[in-house]
Amino acid sequence: MGQGEQAPAGGASKAGWVLLGAALLLAAGSIGYNVYEGSRGAAPAAEAGDDAPSIDQLRAAAEASPNDAGPWADLAFAHFNAGEFEEAAAAYRRALAIAPEEAVLWSALGETLVLSSERDPLPADALAAFEKAIALDPQDPRARYFLAAKMDIDKDHEGALAAWLDLLADSPQGAPWEADLVRTIEQVGQMNDIAVTQRIAAAQARRKPALLAPGSGSVAGNAASPDVRGPSAAEVAAAGSMKPSEQRQMAEGMVAQLEARLQQEPKNLDGWVMLIRSRMTLGEPAKARAALEAAVKANPAAAKELRAQAKALGVT
Repeated sequence: MGQGEQAPAGGASKAGWVLLGAALLLAAGSIGYNVYEGSRGAAPAAEAGDDAPSIDQLRAAAEASPNDAGPWADLAFAHFNAGEFEEAAAAYRRALAIAPEEAVLWSALGETLVLSSERDPLPADALAAFEKAIALDPQDPRARYFLAAKMDIDKDHEGALAAWLDLLADSPQGAPWEADLVRTIEQVGQMNDIAVTQRIAAAQARRKPALLAPGSGSVAGNAASPDVRGPSAAEVAAAGSMKPSEQRQMAEGMVAQLEARLQQEPKNLDGWVMLIRSRMTLGEPAKARAALEAAVKANPAAAKELRAQAKALGVT
């Protein structure tokens, strides 16, 4: 720690709970990068290779876009990824001047302000940014993480752990921050002599399954189709970094594709089970029941198995 730097309550250094528990947690800013306006199609500079635009190119694009927050967010992430946190914060502020209702930009600014602070583990302006993000989107994962960290700093270790466990339970499977979030919970629990192993398991059990999963053949056997598949790991991670409205739009598109496929392959039992599960995950029980009846009509010999699978998924 630098001279005069405050140590968070519980004995963790700033590097311990911020850099391990936040920068890695959020995959070096992946939640903030390219979320505004539907992910804009580019890749982070750290991953895009030699063809990635330079910071100068990104700055030129941003300055040429006075009414578009996306290029400013791109520039901010490039600075963030280069460890230039003050420059990143300035670019995020320019993006927010254009799109002040974007929660993900507020939480990205907050994280950047945390990392740019040499002494205060959670500066007031960063805290205000996280609170703004939560006011706009109560499910913003980065803001939820850091507001729980504030509880830990204030010696409310139990409150912090409960909030982090709730975040874990709400995180989509395959979320890029999952492993580091679990590590943070384990570390804070260990430092404060609070048992967390069973609570982590309980939070993991509360998580929803992936919206669509590859057909395993466990139901359909030889009728399983390799063309009815779930999202790739990259798609799952990308979904975890989207705003809730964008996640739902992507999910609905995938479900529509699956439904169309089943019109062509009505004997694919795994596909029907995936469709039923997906409808329940989307909060559409009536459509899940309709999918079950369509599946039974197309596969009367498998009616008992299909109804058992649907019942396990909560279809009544």
